[in-house]
Amino acid sequence: MVENFLREYAKLIVDFPEKIDIKRKHIDDNFAEIVIYVDPVDTGKLIGKNGKLINAIKTVIMAYKVKDATSYRITVKAIE
Repeated sequence: MVENFLREYAKLIVDFPEKIDIKRKHIDDNFAEIVIYVDPVDTGKLIGKNGKLINAIKTVIMAYKVKDATSYRITVKAIE
């Protein structure tokens, strides 16, 4: 659910939506890391000025904890 939201939201922002890849790593039962891989040109667009856009995305994901007790770490990385 969270991955689908992130994928669809990121597609609206970036220039190369076809290159988006999202990986979820389970750290333990209550914590997971989600890495969003995008084109190097799009990393700045997804992070936003002073990190404001990615922080807004993280806030929306934190609100999802009402349904799911899992905490998430969201990371944006450029495709190599």
